[in-house]
Amino acid sequence: MWDRLLIGRGLAALEHAEDLGGGAYTLHAAIAACHARAPSVDETDWRRVAALYTVLAHLAPSSVVFLNRAVALGMAEGPRHGLKVLDPLTDDPAMVGYPQLPAARATFLQRLGRTEEARHEFARAASLTQNASERRLYLRQAAKPGN
Repeated sequence: MWDRLLIGRGLAALEHAEDLGGGAYTLHAAIAACHARAPSVDETDWRRVAALYTVLAHLAPSSVVFLNRAVALGMAEGPRHGLKVLDPLTDDPAMVGYPQLPAARATFLQRLGRTEEARHEFARAASLTQNASERRLYLRQAAKPGN
């Protein structure tokens, strides 16, 4: 349901920005372009997304960039690898109240069949978010059978 004409224009603008040398915003746009080009989550070029986040982490490091890189690596390399990269972020003070960290952990735990741990992490994510839609989503995930 995305506007493919506008996406095409955005991709052309991204190509122009890359020709000019890019930068942090260009990397963010390139990551968004990976998602926009993919027909589905599973068909996303997660290796490219992870590589772009790796470059962004060197150029403009932040806890959120590290989290997003970890998620992309987990999607590319599997949930066990994703947890291995995510888990050190649980000690990051900037991530203490950030609901996307337990949500990401929960997703990987769920894919590994570690349902009770996943349920706990989804519930924790729900308790941390201020967004009502996000809270409902996390609570639904926590209540899923087999989770």
